[in-house]
Amino acid sequence: MGTITNGRILKIALPIVLSNVTVPILGAVDTAVVGQLGLAAPIGAVGLGAIILSSIYWIFGFLRMGTVGLTSQALGAGERGEVAALLSRGLLIGLVAGLALIALQAPIFWAAFHLAPGSGEVEALTAGYLRLRIWSAPAAIAIYGITGWLIAQERTRAVLVLQLWMNGLNVVLDLFFVLSLGWGVEGVAFATFLAEWSGLALGLWLCRGAFRAADWRNPALVFDRARLRHMLSVNTDILIRSLLLQAMFVGFLFIGAGFGDVTLAANQVLMQFLTFSAFALDGFAFTAETLVGQAMGARARDRLREAAVKSSAWGIVIVAVLALVFAVFGGAIIDLMTTAPEVRARARDFLPYLVIAPVAGVGAFMLDGIFIGATATRDMRNMMAVSFAIYALAVAALVPLWANHGLWLALLIAFVARGITLGLRYPGLEARAAG
Repeated sequence: MGTITNGRILKIALPIVLSNVTVPILGAVDTAVVGQLGLAAPIGAVGLGAIILSSIYWIFGFLRMGTVGLTSQALGAGERGEVAALLSRGLLIGLVAGLALIALQAPIFWAAFHLAPGSGEVEALTAGYLRLRIWSAPAAIAIYGITGWLIAQERTRAVLVLQLWMNGLNVVLDLFFVLSLGWGVEGVAFATFLAEWSGLALGLWLCRGAFRAADWRNPALVFDRARLRHMLSVNTDILIRSLLLQAMFVGFLFIGAGFGDVTLAANQVLMQFLTFSAFALDGFAFTAETLVGQAMGARARDRLREAAVKSSAWGIVIVAVLALVFAVFGGAIIDLMTTAPEVRARARDFLPYLVIAPVAGVGAFMLDGIFIGATATRDMRNMMAVSFAIYALAVAALVPLWANHGLWLALLIAFVARGITLGLRYPGLEARAAG
Protein backbone atom coordinates (compact mmCIF):
# COMPACT_ATOMS: atom_id res chain seq x y z
CA MET A 1 0.00 0.00 0.00
CA GLY A 2 2.99 2.30 -0.44
CA THR A 3 5.82 3.56 1.75
CA ILE A 4 4.92 4.93 5.17
CA THR A 5 6.49 8.38 5.20
CA ASN A 6 6.03 11.33 7.53
CA GLY A 7 4.37 13.18 4.67
CA ARG A 8 1.83 10.38 4.26
CA ILE A 9 1.12 10.36 8.00
CA LEU A 10 0.54 14.12 8.06
CA LYS A 11 -1.63 13.94 4.93
CA ILE A 12 -3.94 11.54 6.77
CA ALA A 13 -3.79 13.19 10.20
CA LEU A 14 -4.02 16.94 9.61
CA PRO A 15 -7.48 16.99 7.94
CA ILE A 16 -8.85 15.05 10.94
CA VAL A 17 -7.33 17.56 13.36
CA LEU A 18 -8.81 20.44 11.35
CA SER A 19 -12.24 18.81 11.19
CA ASN A 20 -12.18 18.37 14.97
CA VAL A 21 -11.67 22.11 15.36
CA THR A 22 -15.08 22.76 13.78
CA VAL A 23 -16.98 20.75 16.41
CA PRO A 24 -16.74 23.15 19.38
CA ILE A 25 -17.27 26.11 17.02
CA LEU A 26 -20.70 24.78 16.05
CA GLY A 27 -21.70 24.34 19.69
CA ALA A 28 -20.61 27.90 20.44
CA VAL A 29 -22.65 29.25 17.50
CA ASP A 30 -25.76 27.31 18.57
CA THR A 31 -25.46 28.83 22.04
CA ALA A 32 -24.69 32.33 20.77
CA VAL A 33 -27.61 32.38 18.34
CA VAL A 34 -30.24 31.47 20.91
CA GLY A 35 -28.45 33.75 23.34
CA GLN A 36 -29.56 36.65 21.15
CA LEU A 37 -33.14 35.95 22.24
CA GLY A 38 -32.26 37.45 25.62
CA LEU A 39 -33.69 34.55 27.65
CA ALA A 40 -31.99 31.88 29.75
CA ALA A 41 -34.40 29.00 29.01
CA PRO A 42 -33.62 28.68 25.25
CA ILE A 43 -29.88 28.52 25.98
CA GLY A 44 -30.44 25.79 28.57
CA ALA A 45 -32.78 23.90 26.23
CA VAL A 46 -30.31 23.83 23.32
CA GLY A 47 -27.48 22.80 25.66
CA LEU A 48 -29.50 20.06 27.35
CA GLY A 49 -30.91 18.75 24.07
CA ALA A 50 -27.48 18.66 22.43
CA ILE A 51 -26.00 16.80 25.41
CA ILE A 52 -28.80 14.21 25.40
CA LEU A 53 -28.46 13.46 21.68
CA SER A 54 -24.67 13.58 21.60
CA SER A 55 -24.59 11.12 24.50
CA ILE A 56 -26.92 8.78 22.62
CA TYR A 57 -25.02 9.10 19.34
CA TRP A 58 -21.71 8.62 21.17
CA ILE A 59 -22.80 5.04 21.86
CA PHE A 60 -22.66 4.39 18.11
CA GLY A 61 -19.06 5.59 17.82
CA PHE A 62 -18.14 1.90 17.55
CA LEU A 63 -19.45 2.04 13.98
CA ARG A 64 -16.78 4.54 12.94
CA MET A 65 -13.96 2.73 14.74
CA GLY A 66 -14.97 -0.77 13.69
CA THR A 67 -15.45 0.28 10.07
CA VAL A 68 -11.93 1.76 9.91
CA GLY A 69 -10.31 -1.44 11.15
CA LEU A 70 -12.33 -3.83 9.02
CA THR A 71 -12.17 -1.74 5.84
CA SER A 72 -8.46 -1.00 6.07
CA GLN A 73 -7.77 -4.73 6.53
CA ALA A 74 -9.94 -5.64 3.56
CA LEU A 75 -8.11 -3.01 1.52
CA GLY A 76 -4.72 -4.36 2.61
CA ALA A 77 -5.80 -7.87 1.65
CA GLY A 78 -6.95 -6.69 -1.78
CA GLU A 79 -10.60 -7.65 -1.11
CA ARG A 80 -12.30 -4.87 -3.08
CA GLY A 81 -15.69 -6.57 -2.89
CA GLU A 82 -15.53 -6.67 0.91
CA VAL A 83 -14.51 -3.01 1.00
CA ALA A 84 -17.73 -2.11 -0.85
CA ALA A 85 -19.82 -4.49 1.26
CA LEU A 86 -18.52 -2.88 4.45
CA LEU A 87 -19.83 0.49 3.28
CA SER A 88 -23.27 -1.05 2.74
CA ARG A 89 -23.21 -2.73 6.15
CA GLY A 90 -22.23 0.52 7.85
CA LEU A 91 -25.04 2.40 6.12
CA LEU A 92 -27.58 -0.28 7.00
CA ILE A 93 -26.54 -0.35 10.66
CA GLY A 94 -26.78 3.44 10.82
CA LEU A 95 -30.19 3.58 9.20
CA VAL A 96 -31.65 0.75 11.30
CA ALA A 97 -30.23 2.18 14.53
CA GLY A 98 -31.59 5.62 13.67
CA LEU A 99 -35.05 4.26 12.95
CA ALA A 100 -34.96 2.37 16.25
CA LEU A 101 -34.19 5.62 18.09
CA ILE A 102 -37.10 7.34 16.35
CA ALA A 103 -39.44 4.50 17.36
CA LEU A 104 -38.18 4.52 20.96
CA GLN A 105 -37.88 8.27 21.38
CA ALA A 106 -40.61 8.59 24.04
CA PRO A 107 -39.02 6.28 26.67
CA ILE A 108 -35.50 7.47 25.79
CA PHE A 109 -36.34 11.13 26.32
CA TRP A 110 -38.37 10.32 29.45
CA ALA A 111 -35.32 8.60 30.94
CA ALA A 112 -33.02 11.45 29.85
CA PHE A 113 -35.16 14.08 31.59
CA HIS A 114 -35.17 12.02 34.78
CA LEU A 115 -31.38 11.75 34.71
CA ALA A 116 -30.86 15.42 33.82
CA PRO A 117 -33.94 17.34 34.95
CA GLY A 118 -34.48 21.00 34.13
CA SER A 119 -37.16 23.55 34.86
CA GLY A 120 -40.59 23.06 33.32
CA GLU A 121 -39.87 25.71 30.69
CA VAL A 122 -36.47 24.29 29.77
CA GLU A 123 -37.83 20.74 29.52
CA ALA A 124 -40.70 21.88 27.28
CA LEU A 125 -38.31 23.68 24.93
CA THR A 126 -35.87 20.77 25.00
CA ALA A 127 -38.66 18.31 24.14
CA GLY A 128 -39.52 20.37 21.05
CA TYR A 129 -35.83 20.46 20.07
CA LEU A 130 -35.46 16.69 20.47
CA ARG A 131 -38.68 15.86 18.60
CA LEU A 132 -37.29 17.59 15.52
CA ARG A 133 -33.67 16.49 15.71
CA ILE A 134 -34.40 12.81 16.34
CA TRP A 135 -35.68 12.50 12.76
CA SER A 136 -32.14 12.93 11.46
CA ALA A 137 -30.80 10.11 13.67
CA PRO A 138 -30.52 7.65 10.73
CA ALA A 139 -28.36 10.16 8.85
CA ALA A 140 -26.25 11.10 11.87
CA ILE A 141 -25.39 7.49 12.72
CA ALA A 142 -24.89 6.38 9.10
CA ILE A 143 -22.32 9.18 8.74
CA TYR A 144 -20.20 7.36 11.34
CA GLY A 145 -19.97 4.43 8.95
CA ILE A 146 -19.16 6.68 5.98
CA THR A 147 -16.49 8.52 7.96
CA GLY A 148 -14.81 5.28 9.05
CA TRP A 149 -14.92 3.95 5.49
CA LEU A 150 -13.27 7.08 4.10
CA ILE A 151 -10.60 7.21 6.81
CA ALA A 152 -9.65 3.58 6.12
CA GLN A 153 -8.80 4.57 2.55
CA GLU A 154 -6.76 7.60 3.68
CA ARG A 155 -9.42 9.95 2.30
CA THR A 156 -9.37 12.25 5.29
CA ARG A 157 -9.66 15.35 3.11
CA ALA A 158 -13.09 14.06 2.13
CA VAL A 159 -13.89 13.71 5.85
CA LEU A 160 -12.83 17.34 6.35
CA VAL A 161 -15.02 18.46 3.43
CA LEU A 162 -17.96 16.55 4.90
CA GLN A 163 -17.48 18.09 8.35
CA LEU A 164 -17.02 21.61 6.98
CA TRP A 165 -20.15 21.28 4.84
CA MET A 166 -22.36 20.04 7.67
CA ASN A 167 -21.13 22.50 10.27
CA GLY A 168 -20.99 25.42 7.83
CA LEU A 169 -24.54 24.79 6.60
CA ASN A 170 -25.69 24.36 10.18
CA VAL A 171 -24.28 27.76 11.15
CA VAL A 172 -25.86 29.53 8.14
CA LEU A 173 -29.26 27.92 8.79
CA ASP A 174 -28.98 28.72 12.52
CA LEU A 175 -28.61 32.40 11.70
CA PHE A 176 -31.44 32.35 9.16
CA PHE A 177 -34.00 30.31 11.10
CA VAL A 178 -33.39 31.89 14.51
CA LEU A 179 -32.41 35.49 13.82
CA SER A 180 -34.29 36.12 10.56
CA LEU A 181 -37.38 33.93 10.96
CA GLY A 182 -37.54 33.96 14.75
CA TRP A 183 -38.01 30.20 15.11
CA GLY A 184 -36.03 30.03 18.36
CA VAL A 185 -34.95 26.65 19.74
CA GLU A 186 -36.83 24.74 17.05
CA GLY A 187 -34.94 26.74 14.43
CA VAL A 188 -31.63 25.44 15.84
CA ALA A 189 -32.99 21.88 15.76
CA PHE A 190 -34.28 22.20 12.20
CA ALA A 191 -30.93 23.61 11.06
CA THR A 192 -29.14 20.54 12.44
CA PHE A 193 -31.78 18.21 10.97
CA LEU A 194 -31.19 19.62 7.46
CA ALA A 195 -27.41 19.71 7.91
CA GLU A 196 -27.26 16.03 8.92
CA TRP A 197 -29.43 14.77 6.06
CA SER A 198 -27.50 16.90 3.58
CA GLY A 199 -24.30 15.53 5.14
CA LEU A 200 -25.47 11.99 4.44
CA ALA A 201 -26.21 12.93 0.82
CA LEU A 202 -22.74 14.48 0.44
CA GLY A 203 -21.16 11.47 2.13
CA LEU A 204 -22.82 9.10 -0.34
CA TRP A 205 -21.57 11.25 -3.20
CA LEU A 206 -18.04 11.14 -1.77
CA CYS A 207 -18.32 7.33 -1.71
CA ARG A 208 -19.76 7.15 -5.23
CA GLY A 209 -16.86 5.06 -6.52
CA ALA A 210 -18.07 2.11 -4.43
CA PHE A 211 -21.49 2.19 -6.11
CA ARG A 212 -20.11 1.77 -9.63
CA ALA A 213 -19.61 -1.97 -9.16
CA ALA A 214 -22.26 -4.45 -8.04
CA ASP A 215 -20.52 -5.62 -4.85
CA TRP A 216 -22.15 -3.02 -2.60
CA ARG A 217 -25.61 -4.48 -3.35
CA ASN A 218 -24.66 -8.16 -3.58
CA PRO A 219 -26.79 -9.81 -0.83
CA ALA A 220 -24.52 -12.85 -0.59
CA LEU A 221 -21.56 -10.57 0.12
CA VAL A 222 -23.21 -7.87 2.22
CA PHE A 223 -25.06 -10.39 4.42
CA ASP A 224 -22.31 -13.02 4.59
CA ARG A 225 -22.87 -14.65 8.00
CA ALA A 226 -19.22 -15.09 8.96
CA ARG A 227 -18.39 -11.48 8.06
CA LEU A 228 -21.45 -10.18 9.90
CA ARG A 229 -20.56 -12.19 13.02
CA HIS A 230 -17.02 -10.83 12.93
CA MET A 231 -18.30 -7.26 12.50
CA LEU A 232 -20.74 -7.75 15.38
CA SER A 233 -17.98 -9.10 17.61
CA VAL A 234 -15.62 -6.21 16.79
CA ASN A 235 -18.28 -3.57 17.33
CA THR A 236 -19.54 -5.14 20.58
CA ASP A 237 -16.02 -5.21 22.03
CA ILE A 238 -15.47 -1.55 21.10
CA LEU A 239 -18.83 -0.58 22.60
CA ILE A 240 -18.03 -2.28 25.92
CA ARG A 241 -14.58 -0.65 25.99
CA SER A 242 -16.11 2.76 25.27
CA LEU A 243 -18.79 2.38 27.93
CA LEU A 244 -16.13 1.54 30.54
CA LEU A 245 -14.07 4.55 29.46
CA GLN A 246 -17.12 6.81 29.65
CA ALA A 247 -17.99 5.39 33.07
CA MET A 248 -14.50 6.33 34.22
CA PHE A 249 -14.94 9.98 33.21
CA VAL A 250 -18.53 10.21 34.46
CA GLY A 251 -17.44 8.73 37.77
CA PHE A 252 -14.62 11.29 37.93
CA LEU A 253 -17.08 14.17 37.52
CA PHE A 254 -19.59 12.73 39.98
CA ILE A 255 -16.96 12.13 42.67
CA GLY A 256 -15.52 15.59 42.03
CA ALA A 257 -18.98 17.08 42.57
CA GLY A 258 -18.79 15.88 46.17
CA PHE A 259 -15.96 18.33 46.86
CA GLY A 260 -18.15 21.39 46.32
CA ASP A 261 -19.29 23.60 43.48
CA VAL A 262 -15.96 25.40 43.09
CA THR A 263 -13.97 22.18 42.74
CA LEU A 264 -16.58 20.75 40.39
CA ALA A 265 -16.34 23.86 38.20
CA ALA A 266 -12.53 23.74 38.27
CA ASN A 267 -12.54 20.08 37.22
CA GLN A 268 -14.94 20.87 34.38
CA VAL A 269 -12.66 23.67 33.14
CA LEU A 270 -9.61 21.40 33.29
CA MET A 271 -11.47 18.60 31.51
CA GLN A 272 -11.49 20.87 28.46
CA PHE A 273 -7.70 20.51 28.40
CA LEU A 274 -8.17 16.74 28.03
CA THR A 275 -10.75 17.28 25.28
CA PHE A 276 -8.35 19.52 23.40
CA SER A 277 -5.58 16.92 23.79
CA ALA A 278 -7.89 14.24 22.38
CA PHE A 279 -8.76 16.43 19.39
CA ALA A 280 -5.07 17.00 18.68
CA LEU A 281 -4.16 13.31 18.97
CA ASP A 282 -7.20 12.01 17.06
CA GLY A 283 -5.60 12.55 13.66
CA PHE A 284 -2.57 10.44 14.50
CA ALA A 285 -4.59 7.72 16.24
CA PHE A 286 -6.80 7.52 13.12
CA THR A 287 -3.64 7.32 11.01
CA ALA A 288 -2.49 4.37 13.10
CA GLU A 289 -5.89 2.69 12.62
CA THR A 290 -5.64 3.04 8.85
CA LEU A 291 -2.01 2.08 8.29
CA VAL A 292 -1.95 -0.73 10.85
CA GLY A 293 -5.19 -2.13 9.43
CA GLN A 294 -3.80 -2.15 5.90
CA ALA A 295 -0.62 -3.86 7.11
CA MET A 296 -2.62 -6.45 9.05
CA GLY A 297 -4.77 -7.18 6.01
CA ALA A 298 -1.64 -7.66 3.89
CA ARG A 299 -0.06 -9.82 6.63
CA ALA A 300 2.98 -7.53 6.59
CA ARG A 301 4.53 -7.56 10.07
CA ASP A 302 7.36 -5.15 9.31
CA ARG A 303 4.95 -2.62 7.81
CA LEU A 304 2.64 -2.98 10.83
CA ARG A 305 5.54 -2.19 13.16
CA GLU A 306 6.58 0.75 10.99
CA ALA A 307 3.03 2.13 10.99
CA ALA A 308 2.76 1.75 14.77
CA VAL A 309 6.14 3.31 15.51
CA LYS A 310 5.95 6.25 13.09
CA SER A 311 2.37 7.27 13.90
CA SER A 312 3.12 6.97 17.64
CA ALA A 313 6.27 9.09 17.23
CA TRP A 314 4.09 11.90 15.91
CA GLY A 315 1.72 11.37 18.83
CA ILE A 316 4.64 11.80 21.24
CA VAL A 317 5.67 15.04 19.49
CA ILE A 318 2.11 16.36 19.84
CA VAL A 319 1.87 15.56 23.57
CA ALA A 320 5.26 17.14 24.24
CA VAL A 321 4.02 20.35 22.62
CA LEU A 322 0.73 20.17 24.53
CA ALA A 323 2.50 19.64 27.86
CA LEU A 324 4.70 22.66 27.17
CA VAL A 325 1.72 24.82 26.17
CA PHE A 326 -0.27 23.79 29.25
CA ALA A 327 2.73 24.46 31.51
CA VAL A 328 3.42 27.91 30.10
CA PHE A 329 -0.03 29.14 29.15
CA GLY A 330 -2.32 26.97 31.29
CA GLY A 331 -3.13 29.76 33.71
CA ALA A 332 -4.03 32.14 30.89
CA ILE A 333 -6.23 29.49 29.28
CA ILE A 334 -8.05 28.98 32.57
CA ASP A 335 -8.63 32.73 32.81
CA LEU A 336 -10.16 32.73 29.32
CA MET A 337 -12.54 29.94 30.26
CA THR A 338 -13.86 31.39 33.52
CA THR A 339 -14.06 34.80 35.18
CA ALA A 340 -14.84 33.42 38.66
CA PRO A 341 -11.80 34.18 40.87
CA GLU A 342 -12.34 31.18 43.15
CA VAL A 343 -12.67 28.77 40.19
CA ARG A 344 -9.54 30.23 38.59
CA ALA A 345 -7.57 29.73 41.78
CA ARG A 346 -8.82 26.18 42.34
CA ALA A 347 -8.16 25.17 38.72
CA ARG A 348 -4.57 26.41 39.04
CA ASP A 349 -4.13 24.13 42.06
CA PHE A 350 -4.75 21.10 39.83
CA LEU A 351 -3.17 22.40 36.61
CA PRO A 352 0.06 20.34 37.08
CA TYR A 353 -1.98 17.15 36.56
CA LEU A 354 -3.06 18.46 33.15
CA VAL A 355 0.55 19.14 32.20
CA ILE A 356 1.31 15.48 32.93
CA ALA A 357 -1.95 14.06 31.51
CA PRO A 358 -1.09 14.17 27.76
CA VAL A 359 2.23 12.40 28.42
CA ALA A 360 0.58 9.84 30.72
CA GLY A 361 -2.18 9.14 28.20
CA VAL A 362 -0.35 9.08 24.86
CA GLY A 363 0.44 5.36 25.11
CA ALA A 364 -3.20 4.43 25.66
CA PHE A 365 -4.42 6.81 22.97
CA MET A 366 -2.06 5.62 20.24
CA LEU A 367 -2.37 1.94 21.17
CA ASP A 368 -6.14 2.27 20.95
CA GLY A 369 -5.68 3.31 17.32
CA ILE A 370 -3.21 0.49 16.68
CA PHE A 371 -5.49 -2.16 18.20
CA ILE A 372 -8.57 -0.82 16.35
CA GLY A 373 -6.68 -1.05 13.07
CA ALA A 374 -5.70 -4.63 13.87
CA THR A 375 -9.29 -5.33 15.04
CA ALA A 376 -7.77 -6.78 18.23
CA THR A 377 -10.84 -5.51 20.00
CA ARG A 378 -11.08 -8.33 22.55
CA ASP A 379 -7.72 -7.21 23.94
CA MET A 380 -8.97 -3.60 23.99
CA ARG A 381 -12.08 -4.61 25.88
CA ASN A 382 -10.26 -6.79 28.41
CA MET A 383 -7.42 -4.34 29.07
CA MET A 384 -9.94 -1.54 29.52
CA ALA A 385 -11.70 -3.67 32.13
CA VAL A 386 -8.40 -4.21 33.94
CA SER A 387 -7.60 -0.49 33.77
CA PHE A 388 -11.06 0.42 35.05
CA ALA A 389 -10.55 -1.89 38.03
CA ILE A 390 -7.16 -0.27 38.70
CA TYR A 391 -8.82 3.16 38.51
CA ALA A 392 -11.53 2.12 40.98
CA LEU A 393 -8.90 0.81 43.42
CA ALA A 394 -6.85 4.00 43.03
CA VAL A 395 -9.91 6.14 43.73
CA ALA A 396 -10.75 4.08 46.81
CA ALA A 397 -7.19 4.39 48.11
CA LEU A 398 -6.26 7.96 47.17
CA VAL A 399 -9.44 10.05 47.37
CA PRO A 400 -9.91 9.55 51.15
CA LEU A 401 -6.30 10.68 51.63
CA TRP A 402 -5.98 13.59 49.22
CA ALA A 403 -9.54 14.43 48.05
CA ASN A 404 -9.52 16.00 44.57
CA HIS A 405 -5.75 15.61 44.25
CA GLY A 406 -6.26 11.89 44.80
CA LEU A 407 -8.98 11.86 42.16
CA TRP A 408 -6.68 13.40 39.55
CA LEU A 409 -3.88 11.00 40.51
CA ALA A 410 -6.26 8.06 40.09
CA LEU A 411 -7.16 9.26 36.59
CA LEU A 412 -3.49 9.57 35.61
CA ILE A 413 -2.83 6.09 37.01
CA ALA A 414 -5.69 4.77 34.85
CA PHE A 415 -4.16 6.41 31.75
CA VAL A 416 -0.81 4.78 32.44
CA ALA A 417 -2.46 1.42 33.19
CA ARG A 418 -4.27 1.47 29.85
CA GLY A 419 -1.01 2.13 28.03
CA ILE A 420 0.93 -0.57 29.89
CA THR A 421 -1.73 -3.27 29.62
CA LEU A 422 -2.24 -2.68 25.90
CA GLY A 423 1.52 -2.46 25.36
CA LEU A 424 1.94 -5.91 26.89
CA ARG A 425 -0.52 -7.27 24.32
CA TYR A 426 1.14 -5.58 21.35
CA PRO A 427 3.58 -8.44 20.47
CA GLY A 428 0.52 -10.58 19.73
CA LEU A 429 -0.46 -8.20 16.93
CA GLU A 430 2.86 -8.64 15.19
CA ALA A 431 2.60 -12.40 15.63
CA ARG A 432 -0.85 -12.34 13.96
CA ALA A 433 0.49 -10.24 11.09
CA ALA A 434 3.38 -12.64 10.57
CA GLY A 435 1.02 -15.63 10.57
